[in-house]
Amino acid sequence: MNMKERFIKALKGEEVDKVPVVSVTQTAIVELMDKTGAAWPEAHSDAQKMADLAMASHTECGLEGVRAPYCLTVLAEAMGCTVNMGTKNRQPSVTDHPYPKGVENLQMPENLLAQGRIPVVLETMKILRAKLGDEVPLIAGMEGPVTLASDLASVKKFMKWSIKDQEAFQTILDFSCDACIQYANALVEAGADVISVPDPVASPDLLAPETFGTILKPVLQRFADGVNAPMILHVCGDVSPILEMMADCHFTSISIEEKVKDLKGAKAKVAGKVTICGNVSSPFTLLSGDEAKVKADSKRALEDGVDVLAPGCGIAPDTPCSNIRAMVAARDEFFA
Repeated sequence: MNMKERFIKALKGEEVDKVPVVSVTQTAIVELMDKTGAAWPEAHSDAQKMADLAMASHTECGLEGVRAPYCLTVLAEAMGCTVNMGTKNRQPSVTDHPYPKGVENLQMPENLLAQGRIPVVLETMKILRAKLGDEVPLIAGMEGPVTLASDLASVKKFMKWSIKDQEAFQTILDFSCDACIQYANALVEAGADVISVPDPVASPDLLAPETFGTILKPVLQRFADGVNAPMILHVCGDVSPILEMMADCHFTSISIEEKVKDLKGAKAKVAGKVTICGNVSSPFTLLSGDEAKVKADSKRALEDGVDVLAPGCGIAPDTPCSNIRAMVAARDEFFA
């Protein structure tokens, strides 16, 4: 069973010889940028550099999959948001929004897939697919429709609409979902095996669980149903209040942070609906812990039945490569 076969089977809840160890979230590390000569912010806009940096987490750290790109702003920028491209150890961020005044003038960009950095990301997928062949899984990351909608309107206005103007709230969510489906399918056509969808604004830290159930869940279901590939939904924070609703969003798997304290209980809640990726702490274990802590936390997640061993959220850029290798080594020791 090769890495690609193992990962796809594990996501679907099928039997595998060992749990795969992959990052379904951000993978770029400064140490790898230095080693490859492919550093941020240039690697966000250069297909070859993006591909070289993505490959390094597999070839240098041993992760059993390759994931690109490295931010949640590609589709937002293509749809009219202004983006600060960040620095070598800081991801791009949205700084201005095209629809803060309302949804009356929503307009999908003509030829969306030719806008902004989308062509760069699609070219990166093609480069990586050619390098990886059919042996190693290629994971494409993108912002989810909830986060995209908040970027288009501004988080402040989006939150206000969620309470005071639910018609506008629904309208911009549907508009964002349409764009997400189009972009995700283009990523698949360019070579991606799996689409990983961090949607941090869907977190119960920001929006009420009731809103997730009544409004966000149907949007996420439509998104998942519209894409021709396995999908992973990642929502930041302690998602315990929405865990079962996430499992009903029609994604193949969900990714959770260490803030979900009871992994065994989470597994039981979603059994038969989705698998779980996670939940080794990115800030407290992989970034600031030593190799012994990484191994201990990784083995605990394996003991609790995680389906894909992975960082709980995006890998911090200043994380030492040795700690990523330790996560892989922990899996190997667990299944020895």
